[in-house]
Amino acid sequence: MREFLAVYCKGFSMGAADVVPGVSGGTIALIVGIYDRLIRAITAIDPRAFRPALRPHDPEARARLRAELERMEIPFLLSLGLGVATAIVVLSSLMHGAATTYPVATYGFFFGLIAASAVVLYGEIDRWTAGRVAISVGAIALAFAVSGTTAGNVPHGLPIVLLAGAIAICAMILPGVSGAFFLLILGQYEYMTGTLSGFIDALVDLLDGGALAPVLESGTVVVVFGVGAVVGLFTMAHAVGYALERYRAATLAALVSLMVGALRLPVERVSSNLGETSLGTPGVAVAMALAGAGAVLLVDWHTDDLEY
Repeated sequence: MREFLAVYCKGFSMGAADVVPGVSGGTIALIVGIYDRLIRAITAIDPRAFRPALRPHDPEARARLRAELERMEIPFLLSLGLGVATAIVVLSSLMHGAATTYPVATYGFFFGLIAASAVVLYGEIDRWTAGRVAISVGAIALAFAVSGTTAGNVPHGLPIVLLAGAIAICAMILPGVSGAFFLLILGQYEYMTGTLSGFIDALVDLLDGGALAPVLESGTVVVVFGVGAVVGLFTMAHAVGYALERYRAATLAALVSLMVGALRLPVERVSSNLGETSLGTPGVAVAMALAGAGAVLLVDWHTDDLEY
């Protein structure tokens, strides 16, 4: 139980980080010392190992299943995942309220977080070649174009939600890159935090005698996002991990450049909401951006000796 609680708390810290664009749950995993174990556990999962579960009446099959679950560190992943999920549920409502009520301050803070994270991660690239420069320029242009599109009206259909979940889960294996950042660039951040908040509220209302329809409506979106995350965990996460292992500098250059190009979105959100509230002033935006950048640089200073 003590180990379960320790892993749960570490998962909660990772989930709290991934709710905020520009802060990576992977970095938190490094800080709390479970990053290597997490990667080994994810890559060790083999669906074929669950075959003994089809014969629950057989004692030998149950023993073999238990051995496989321990080998793949499923208890570790479950306790960690529960912590991550708890943090996301608890904090998503807060972040959604901040983004919708105080957009200038919130997106100013996001700008600082993302910009400082990009600066820190660019420092991880030891040598720039013509190919890496070309990759960076292309990634910046792509993110700039996509974030310009998502700054307007963005579709929130289930296929988009599925894709968003698959992409966002990659942040688990990318120290420095945030899952919430990917949701932001895809135009799904406010939608997903709002939907999750609405789902929790609908569940509470249902227990108090409310209607079932709101639970099903928002719950469908949450489930589809979760399915996308699972699919991404077994596909995109492995692909990105392979790319980082074989072509680390080029992959890192592309990912960080996506962050730079996506800075267009918080800038446009800030500029379009100036003057709407008492906190909607340029000075507040700049102050919050500096606060966000300072937070990232402070964490980087304290974790400078960690190997990314």
